[in-house]
Amino acid sequence: MGVTTKTSAAEIAAAEELVSFIQKSPSMFHSVKTIRSYLDEAGFTYLPEAGAWDVRAGGSYYTCRNNSTVIAWKVGERVAEEGSSYHFQLAASHADSPAFKLKNVAEMEGPEAYLRLGAEAYGGMIDYTWFDKPLSLAGRVLVREGSRIESRLVSLDRDVAIIPSLAIHFDRAVNDKFSPNRATDLCPIMSAGDCTVGTVDALVAEHLGIEPENIVARDLFLVNRQRGCVWGAASEFVSSPKLDDLACAFTSLKAFLASDNQRDVSVYCCFDNEEVGSNTKQGAMSTVLADTLARVNAALGHTSDELCQAVAKSMLVSCDNAHAVHPNQAGKCDAVNRCRLNGGLVVKEAANQKYCTDAFSRAVLQAVCADAGVPLQTFANRSDMAGGSTLGNLSNTQVSVHAVDVGLPQLAMHSSYETGGARDVTLAIKALTAFYNADLLIDGADAVTLG
Repeated sequence: MGVTTKTSAAEIAAAEELVSFIQKSPSMFHSVKTIRSYLDEAGFTYLPEAGAWDVRAGGSYYTCRNNSTVIAWKVGERVAEEGSSYHFQLAASHADSPAFKLKNVAEMEGPEAYLRLGAEAYGGMIDYTWFDKPLSLAGRVLVREGSRIESRLVSLDRDVAIIPSLAIHFDRAVNDKFSPNRATDLCPIMSAGDCTVGTVDALVAEHLGIEPENIVARDLFLVNRQRGCVWGAASEFVSSPKLDDLACAFTSLKAFLASDNQRDVSVYCCFDNEEVGSNTKQGAMSTVLADTLARVNAALGHTSDELCQAVAKSMLVSCDNAHAVHPNQAGKCDAVNRCRLNGGLVVKEAANQKYCTDAFSRAVLQAVCADAGVPLQTFANRSDMAGGSTLGNLSNTQVSVHAVDVGLPQLAMHSSYETGGARDVTLAIKALTAFYNADLLIDGADAVTLG
């Protein structure tokens, strides 16, 4: 029968913009820089945490913590109207992805003349997917100039390392079972003899135009240099590093910027450190969201009690990708609570509340998307398999709101190169835009009216 459905030009363009977004975001620090560029272009005002805030109805603002978490918000023109249902509608994603982080003393000489790098796992990556890939370094360094120490972004944007596989001739059972040791098997090589200890700082210094001795400290990560692409006979796939979770960071950002809700405070969150538990000063379990909402509330002239009332009438969409049915391992998914590529945004649910979805929050999002004519899918783990966790239940420890967990369906989650559906990018933007635009009037856990 040949090709039965073809991805539209607009859908391809959205998926290609996602690929470009990821390409500009080789570390969580660069992800926030890229997000900030979108916000700046849209006319948002930057409010640093260390400064005073002036927030007014009709305004658009953002703040950052650690340069790796960003929270943006738009205050509706009608929020200040007497009798308005003052509340927040939030979407949250994360900027980090599983990778290898360089150790403080990163360079190891030998055997022979090799120069290797010592790195440790950041998050739960699939180790074998990092072998035989062109690798670079990206992140931030702290640079001293006189009495001042300042943070500088680094992305070498060149191939500088590789993790070589062991030839099958030395391990005839490699295709039977492969379990590489992170301390011995996963050390990238930077040189076969031409470079010595000090090369990392020399490369970074050359990139920044400084002297190596000015580098005080580093947060540098290995970056898979394999470029993302839209592919397939019908252009139905998108593959790239870091789809988890930059696909959600991108689609929720596009939805946030496209929305126009004049009756709420619309909030966009992109947290750091989800892949390592979120319990950092800039993670979803930190005070960053609570602090931001409290300051916005005070700047608008509301009391702390009015903030509590507003939070009780608010809702969060936690955005982190979902597992699509694997073509060669379909039995790993639940028999009916399963999703596919290009079927639309996925609502994720777990009885143990690792996903925060419950009947109330699912009903709200389903109704919003049904009214907008946007499809939703569902996912739950097999009952005999434990799943992962995400942002919703963790952020709720600091700001407790009705919350639903969603994500774009994808394959090969936590691989160094992941695959999703090209059309899902547009479908996710439409679903999240509908959420932001909906005028939600929440009455505790008893009812909600869709305005």
